[in-house]
Amino acid sequence: MSDQPISATLTAAPVLAHVVRGGFVESVHRGAAVVTAPDGEVLLELGDSSGAVFPRSSSKPIQAVAMVRAGLATDGRLLALACSSHSGEDFHLVAAREILGGAGLGKGDLQNTPDYPLGDQARLAWIAAGHPKQSIAQNCSGKHASMLAACVAAGWDTATYRDPEHPLQQAITATVLDLTGGPVSAIAVDGCGAPIHAVPLVGLARAFGRLASATTGPEAKVARAIREHPEYLGGTGRDVTKLIAAVPGLVAKDGAESVYAVGLADGRGVAVKIADGGSRARGPVLAAVLRRVGVTEPEALAALEHQPVLGHGQPVGSVTAVGI
Repeated sequence: MSDQPISATLTAAPVLAHVVRGGFVESVHRGAAVVTAPDGEVLLELGDSSGAVFPRSSSKPIQAVAMVRAGLATDGRLLALACSSHSGEDFHLVAAREILGGAGLGKGDLQNTPDYPLGDQARLAWIAAGHPKQSIAQNCSGKHASMLAACVAAGWDTATYRDPEHPLQQAITATVLDLTGGPVSAIAVDGCGAPIHAVPLVGLARAFGRLASATTGPEAKVARAIREHPEYLGGTGRDVTKLIAAVPGLVAKDGAESVYAVGLADGRGVAVKIADGGSRARGPVLAAVLRRVGVTEPEALAALEHQPVLGHGQPVGSVTAVGI
């Protein structure tokens, strides 16, 4: 039996989604979701939102705020790319190179894990062209390029920028504490090689509410970049890109292990974590929560809810949110 600590957000997770095949519930997904008010109070809680989770890539807009506070001068599409888990389309890679070039650096300075592009079409094209896995193509290259650019702006060492003791990572930890309200209960290595912070799920919701409602400062700058350039945050056809584009004032970021965070223009925040880490339930659960709090844009909700269950290549069911 494992003696590792387990978050209450996982152990107390209720069933929030059914996997339905031919009218029969084949599997279930447990999870937690929370909605916070502009003042941070909990408006809706499903499961225990006080437990810590790794937000994974949902942390990127928070990390970008720390970079701007440290002196990162990019804006618009380049700042949106700093917040991204991009699909690796040509325009994403051009922007990542532009961030590096603006700081007097090149792709060889990147330390994120080499990989193929995240998007299906971009990945197939990359492989067909004979390219190996590269850091520039990996979905976190915008974040890492921006981390390097922030280090150059602040006069910090670029060779050790991933070290948790590096001034940049210390600044990110301070910003995570500031925006989420903390505590940070663990720091580990994310998939891309940078540090990642475990925070309460409710803190993640509060952070996104603050981002979405900010009118001045680095928070507003990051939120504006995301809203104006959602294709740089995700990519063509991605549900997070469609969600941001469809709902006025909304900011959002998806994350690995089935995390999703949303901020609404009025300052409400939303965070979802599916306990088993499987991504297929994340969209339907988030859509149900958003609908409950008054988000009704059909294009945005349809992009999240489209999770068909296939039989012989044809839809025979779907993943459906329950109890929300």
